[in-house]
Amino acid sequence: MRPNIHTSFIISPITEILTDVVSASVGIGSGIETFPMCDYVMQSAFLKMTGFQEQKLKCICWELASVDFEYRYDYKTNPVGERSSYNDKQTLYKDLIRRLQKRSKNFEVASDLDKNGILDRTTTAVKEIFAESNLSIWSQKSFNEYGMIWNEIKTKHFANDNNNLFTALKDGELSLQVIYRDYLYRFRNRIAHNTQSYQQNLPTLNTLVSQNYKYENYFIWFSTLVLIDEIFRELYRLYLQTYIDQ
Repeated sequence: MRPNIHTSFIISPITEILTDVVSASVGIGSGIETFPMCDYVMQSAFLKMTGFQEQKLKCICWELASVDFEYRYDYKTNPVGERSSYNDKQTLYKDLIRRLQKRSKNFEVASDLDKNGILDRTTTAVKEIFAESNLSIWSQKSFNEYGMIWNEIKTKHFANDNNNLFTALKDGELSLQVIYRDYLYRFRNRIAHNTQSYQQNLPTLNTLVSQNYKYENYFIWFSTLVLIDEIFRELYRLYLQTYIDQ
């Protein structure tokens, strides 16, 4: 594969942001007087992660377009936004799969993508980074709830076929698509555009009693972003490998 300026960034883990924010918070302490810091620190980490991921996916698009002229034409004539929405990420996921299958005819997500490794790395990294940190102490209830919810995530929930980054499940089932679209992405838009400045700071009682309010959880959102990052890093490594093998 030809050298390029984006590869090191594309294969770098998004968890570096979480490691940095935990390290930066160590000196603050975890006494009750520090609790008002929690939401500011969490929002900062969340915005950095979403921005980091958007830029990474744009770099992947650029790299694909640099070597595939058909893709370059499609990319220039049918732009797909900031790579922040689920549909944007889904589109690139499908594009990358197609590029892999174009260069490696036998490629199949089910057999060639190390989904167990992806899920294990995601779960282990997030839990280990936050364990006994200021952020998990500040949000202990949310951290405990995150652990119970994330333990339900299995390999069936993502990259099950070539069409879905996150598997579309039946109503009532735990769905990463729903978590991303209805909670993570909406919150990203609210704080990125500061729409909270004219909205109520606290959720309504109807929101609080909703069964799905448990998904309003930074740790679940962090893990979802890490999982997406791991999927694209793995796919991009496989994409690079096709150039080595040919």
